[in-house]
Amino acid sequence: MSKVAIITDTNSGIMPAEGEALGIKVLPTPFMIDGVEYLEGINLTQEEFFRKLADGADVSTSQPSPGSTIELWDIMLKDYDEIVYIPLSSGLSSSCQTALMLAEDYENKVFVVNNQRISVTMRQSVLDAIEMRDKGMSGKEIKDKLEEVKFESSIYIMLDTLYYLKKGGRITPAAAALGTLLKLKPVLQIQGEKLDAFAKARTVTQGKNIMINAAMSDIENRFGGLDAHDVHLSGAYSYDLEKANEFKAEVEAAFPGYKMHMDPLSLVVSCHIGPGALAIACSKKIHI
Repeated sequence: MSKVAIITDTNSGIMPAEGEALGIKVLPTPFMIDGVEYLEGINLTQEEFFRKLADGADVSTSQPSPGSTIELWDIMLKDYDEIVYIPLSSGLSSSCQTALMLAEDYENKVFVVNNQRISVTMRQSVLDAIEMRDKGMSGKEIKDKLEEVKFESSIYIMLDTLYYLKKGGRITPAAAALGTLLKLKPVLQIQGEKLDAFAKARTVTQGKNIMINAAMSDIENRFGGLDAHDVHLSGAYSYDLEKANEFKAEVEAAFPGYKMHMDPLSLVVSCHIGPGALAIACSKKIHI
């Protein structure tokens, strides 16, 4: 039986220290902040990131460098026969495509998973990969299974502010001004390859209900009316943990029998939406 290593990046919400505890390796995502490079989970924490964001810093994201990726692969292959590498969705970053090209030189050794996920749903893919590895599945079998179910997940995110969408050029200043005037709370969706507009709420309560109902609809219609035994329910937030825990309690009340895992949103998402966001995510469980 092959010895399989699992590697991901910090867009999964798993930081390098937690990765060590899980028995996997995690590549930190690089951020350029006012011209200085920071590595998520190494010398950039959530608190430091949001403080710099609030101070008006110029923030941009990058992908783990090809050199650092290859270096880690080579190190891991000294002790492992195969690697399953789970990077950020190819629809949200070029890091997956870069990894697929690099893996061409590691035929039957490195299996790059393009499963179209980020944040808490990507984290679940990593946990699923660990379980499949521990049950003796090969690198190719793990990759194939994760890609088979890649679209069986959704994330719905309610923004607290339009400022960062405007700053990043994702909406016009006029649309941002109108939305702010009307106190709109946009709800965005990540399903598959990209971040899209989903709905507009006039209040926080309405926005929460939109997200809860959207997740219920996915479970009923996309996942076939499954129950807590067959669906992972997760939450995510940017910066405001108190608000996140309040939302977690509301979601668990709306989904009897489900236990909701809560994590900070990936900083790659947070830099475009800012603090105060809330999210709900659901994904179909893999039964091995």
